[in-house]
Order: sequence, then C-alpha cells, then structure tokens
Amino acid sequence: MEAVVAVVALLVVLFLVLGVYMTAKAVKAVKRGVDRTISEARRTVEDTTLRAKTFTPGAASELAQLRLSLRTSMRATQDVLHAGATEDASLRESLVLFERLSAHGHDLDDELRRLERDPDKAALAQRLPGLRERTEQITKAADSLRWAARDRARRFAEDDVDSLSTQIDMEAGALRHWTTEPAPERTPAAWPEPTEEPGKAAEQTWPEPSERAERTSQEPTRPAITPPTPRPTYSWQKETRPESTT
Repeated sequence: MEAVVAVVALLVVLFLVLGVYMTAKAVKAVKRGVDRTISEARRTVEDTTLRAKTFTPGAASELAQLRLSLRTSMRATQDVLHAGATEDASLRESLVLFERLSAHGHDLDDELRRLERDPDKAALAQRLPGLRERTEQITKAADSLRWAARDRARRFAEDDVDSLSTQIDMEAGALRHWTTEPAPERTPAAWPEPTEEPGKAAEQTWPEPSERAERTSQEPTRPAITPPTPRPTYSWQKETRPESTT
C-alpha cells in the first residue's frame, strides 16, 4: 500500500513539474510574440515619421532620408541572410560579417537621430557630406551581401532545375525504349577463302557438287509439298473395279 501511495505521489509531482514547465514555455512564447509585435509597431511608426520628415525643407529632410535609406537596406539584408542561412550553411560567415556591419549601422543611426534635434543647423550642414558618405558606404556593403546571397540561391535553384530536367529526359527516354531499338542486322554468308596451288595464282573456289550434296544430306529434309492423306471409305460406296485390259 505504501508503494502505491509513493508511486501516485511521484506521478503527481511529475505532472506538476511538467505543468509548470509548459506554462513557463508558453509565457515566454507569448512574451516573444508581444515583444516582436511591439518592435514591429515601433519600427512602423519610426519609418512613417521619417517619410514624413523627408518632405520638410532643410537639413532635417536629408537626415531623415539618410536614416530611412540605412534602415531599409540593413533590414532587407538581415531578412535575406537569416532566411538563407537556415538552408545554406555557407551564409553563416556572411551573417557574422553582417553583424559587424550592423553594429556600425546602429551607431550611425543613433548619431543621425541625435543630430535631428541639434539646433545648430550651420554645423549640421557642414557634417552632412561626411554622414552621407558613411551612409552610402554601409548601405553599399549591405546591398553587396544581400545580392550575393540572392544570386547564390538563384544559382542553386537553376542547377537543381537543370539536373532535374536531365533526369526527367533520361527517364522519358527509358520509358520510350521501343522507339530506340535498332533493327536486327543480317550477317551475310562468309565467302570461302581462295586456295593457292603451286604454279597458279590464288583463285576463288567453291565447294564441289559432292561436298554440297554431302552438306545437303546432313541437313534435315523437308517435304516440298505436304503428302496426301488417305481418303476415308464408307460402307455405302461401291467397290472399285479394276479396269478391263481388253
């Protein structure tokens, strides 16, 4: 009885631990989903705000354009590399390079955000060429990684399609094997070798009639015409009489 109680208590504890684990896992998943939703909403609001600032005159418009170009390029490259790395392990090294580039991109984006609130417009105008050059350098590197990953994926897809087409052509040819069978060839009879006699040139000789007859006798004979079968006789027929010689 005590063993049964111990087993039941152990099962209850296991179910409680499993329930706590599943609850914590569900809470973490919900939290990740909420954080992702909040991040996407915040990103959408920032992008909308930046697009609105691009229509304002002055240095603030150019700063907004630089931030929008930087964020769009980095986000697109990140999505392509993360999606391709799950199927192609060679892109993991590219992801490491992108993480290093992303750190510089975040630093530049933070600097551009701070400069948007800078009241010294003259100093801002002097720094714009350098900021524009840094932005173009980072976005160019990100675009290079993104297009290289896309070209690699397209190349693999084309190679796969070519290989699949070749296999399908071979299988189709095997299914139509009756159309490719060569016609049976007939080998002609061999000519007899010429015989050489002393004082005479080599001449083409044919087997003597006796030899041909001997070969013919060795071959099974076939009747040219099927021999007649005896006709049946019936009781009502008259007997045949021999013809008179007189």
